[in-house]
Amino acid sequence: MPKTDILIVGSGISGLFFAIKTARKRPDLSICIMTKEKANNTNTQLAQGGIAVVTNQLKDSFEQHIKDTLKSGAGLCDEEIVKMVIQQAPERLEELIELGAIFDKNKEGQWDLGLEGGHSQHRILHHKDSSGLEIEKKLLSIITQTANIELLENHQVIELNTETKRNEVNCTGAFFYDKNNNAIKYIRTRAIVLSTGGCGQLFENTTNPAIATGDGIAMAARAGVEIKDMQYMQFHPTALASGNKNPLFLISEAVRGFGAYIINDEHKRFLFKYDLRGELATRDIVSRAISIEMLETQKKHVYLDCRHLDQADFFKHFPSISAHCNAIGLYPEKDLVPIVPAAHYQCGGIKVDRNGVTTIKNLYAIGECAQTGLHGKNRLASNSLLEALVFAHQASNNIDKTIAAFIFSSKILLPKFSTVNIKNNYEPYQILKKELQKLITSFYTSDERDTHLAMLKIKMLKNEAENLIDKNEITIPFIDFSNMLTTALIIIKQCQPEKEHSY
Repeated sequence: MPKTDILIVGSGISGLFFAIKTARKRPDLSICIMTKEKANNTNTQLAQGGIAVVTNQLKDSFEQHIKDTLKSGAGLCDEEIVKMVIQQAPERLEELIELGAIFDKNKEGQWDLGLEGGHSQHRILHHKDSSGLEIEKKLLSIITQTANIELLENHQVIELNTETKRNEVNCTGAFFYDKNNNAIKYIRTRAIVLSTGGCGQLFENTTNPAIATGDGIAMAARAGVEIKDMQYMQFHPTALASGNKNPLFLISEAVRGFGAYIINDEHKRFLFKYDLRGELATRDIVSRAISIEMLETQKKHVYLDCRHLDQADFFKHFPSISAHCNAIGLYPEKDLVPIVPAAHYQCGGIKVDRNGVTTIKNLYAIGECAQTGLHGKNRLASNSLLEALVFAHQASNNIDKTIAAFIFSSKILLPKFSTVNIKNNYEPYQILKKELQKLITSFYTSDERDTHLAMLKIKMLKNEAENLIDKNEITIPFIDFSNMLTTALIIIKQCQPEKEHSY
């Protein structure tokens, strides 16, 4: 039976940064990273904007960044966590640069800092408009060259195992599906780190990839771990409107910081009716304003207007966005770009302390799947990659000090199902998924939420999914959909006391 000292679930920036720091600090520990699909299929590699860091204390300050973060979070941030993250930022950035990540500089050789919604200063370090991809590539290249890290792609963790001794619960291993060999197996561990990302696929419009089905949230919840603030889902205001496409292509916050306008069907800017900062208000305010405008005008989208911007400079800063628009026949220098708000970032999640520790001492959660206290009701733009770095650092330091107290369990566990039934027709699950997305989108964005009815519909969808499989078989679409249902139910329950949307 396989075993590893530390199992990391997911391969975004938080999991990879944690793995590298821990492997270098503790070459005596074995570290295994399991990914649901290919290692580079993450939310991280889709991140366009960059990392928010105070790099110039003459023009900016920790205090200003802290104030911006607290204001964006609408009073629900943990102020001590906010201070910790922002004050650590320069040091974590330096480590990332030492690992090979490259960020843009201006003609004077200084950081070409971007401005994004909710920020009072230019403080966003970026690699053109593909910052996440740059970081992901550099970290993965180091992972593959590190002796005590094993990277297993197409290995989907499906359930955590816990044991209770002397009234204390420990996480002792996990069941996983080895897609390459169509086998369900069990791995023993001394500690597990969840870096599984978010749950954007619960919504009809999302910028999240197909893998973002709330797996970490669902597994942690089934293990009895506290989940908090799942009623706060951030919608990004500028996703490219593309009919029924899922996911939608993201148009970075930085485009508005660069000077783009948001206009309605009459070519009028309307955001100043809602906030004096206009296009540079926080994402929740801009998304809500767009939604109201669409409702009042009965239009399916509004527009991003880049026509007044310098064409050459725009392409230099946003080559990926320009190329994507051009590929579908849109030219931002002369065309209006249709946009809609889309589910983008999960502000709540698995409750952790300042070291990324959950309510189970040897189970950690870092990155988007974790509720750290940094974001409150609404995440400030480009604070997510920063949070991932800081909490990966904190968790790595903590696990170094505590892992000696955790030993491998002697229990031999066998999976209920040894293989997965592979079918050619998964269309019924796609139909159920679309029904769930419609339900959660309608429930979450409604001014009058019927919690009881939503929970009944979840139960009906669960019964329909169970009817698609035999009692003696399991399928991966069923596992994914079950995780989505579990996470959806948590969102519905935690939305009950909330009177306002988080967007």
